[in-house]
Amino acid sequence: MRFLKAMQTSDRGNLQIQITSSIDSFPVPDASIRISYTGIPENTLEELTTDSSGQSETIELDAPPVEYSLDVTNEEQPYAEYTLEVNAPGFEPVNIAGTEILAGVTAIQKIRLRPLVTEDQTPEIFVIPAHTLYGVYPPKIPENEIKPVNETGEIVLSRVVVPEYIVVHNGSPRDSTAQNYYVKYKDYIKNVASSEIYATWPENTIRANVLAIMSFTLNRVYTEWYRNQGYDFTITSSTAFDHKWIPERNVFDSISTVVDELFADYLSRPNVRQPILTQYCDGRQVQCPNWMTQWGSKALGDQGYSPSEILRYYYGDDIYINTAEEISGIPSSWPGYTLSQGSSGTKVRQMQEQLNVIAGAYPAIPKITVDGIYGPATASSVRKFQSVFGLPVTGTVDYRTWYKISEIYVGVSRIAELS
Repeated sequence: MRFLKAMQTSDRGNLQIQITSSIDSFPVPDASIRISYTGIPENTLEELTTDSSGQSETIELDAPPVEYSLDVTNEEQPYAEYTLEVNAPGFEPVNIAGTEILAGVTAIQKIRLRPLVTEDQTPEIFVIPAHTLYGVYPPKIPENEIKPVNETGEIVLSRVVVPEYIVVHNGSPRDSTAQNYYVKYKDYIKNVASSEIYATWPENTIRANVLAIMSFTLNRVYTEWYRNQGYDFTITSSTAFDHKWIPERNVFDSISTVVDELFADYLSRPNVRQPILTQYCDGRQVQCPNWMTQWGSKALGDQGYSPSEILRYYYGDDIYINTAEEISGIPSSWPGYTLSQGSSGTKVRQMQEQLNVIAGAYPAIPKITVDGIYGPATASSVRKFQSVFGLPVTGTVDYRTWYKISEIYVGVSRIAELS
């Protein structure tokens, strides 16, 4: 609770809670949420209720001064920690301790509730550990950035594919007691980035770090690194081997926005097919020559470096940003241009059909006529969708909106249900 010492000169951060069912991804309305400081459960700060979209209002909460997360020499905890107690009719209760609030940004706490089995069900408890830039974690064990790929016989992956899900082993590779989690790829990247950098940092720094995290992850996917060693997972949550991923942790809006824009990208070198295993360290507790340092990337962002310039500063001038040829789990790819009023054709019809399915789960979104014509009613429905899911409310379907519609459609229509 060291952050409480700073509360007399505190800043404010924002929090929104989004609750869905683990069975069908439908929103859970009328869930009650009690918020307290972590470690002081008797002191109720806020009580919230979710709306028809399974979302709470966005509230302000105290956070340490923003400078704490911007100063590499600062030793005070730069984020506040809150505990959420969640109850919803027909679902198991959940407690999350350690939701992080940073000054000046919005924390998004997604919670998936399981159906109630017995009436006296005790709450499932999740404890969010310290952020990697504040806590002490094992440093990355160095590896070659390009892996040998055996291409004898049938090639499993002949091109880079963004997976719909990855399997995260919540521990070191040899820890057979650690649980495996099926995690949506974008959710995994948002979780890792929120665990390893501060969302208050410059946007270009966030972009550079997200690209490094995605490239590393897609290298694990492409080379089937762990499966080729006999394991049944894609990646681990151990910082010694991979990235820090934390079950049920909150993410931040500034990071979420960047991931939604860049999720199909990764880093390449000339004449190398696989994504580069872009390793890094914090640059404060651990030094790592020839790798990116997170605090160093923050300093370069402060100086106005672009994401590419930050990455080339650390990984060399021949590294460049590439885009995956295929995105798994998407019913139809983005048409390559923004859909707006006056647009028509198959892509508009597909988008209208998907919006109507989503509207069946999210009643705040109005249903529309599926006619392949982008008229005022379609634009109004798109605006409401964007409002519900935290996108810029433009009424047009750009890259981010198209893939967010696809993501929510897949979830609520259950066409991607894991067997």
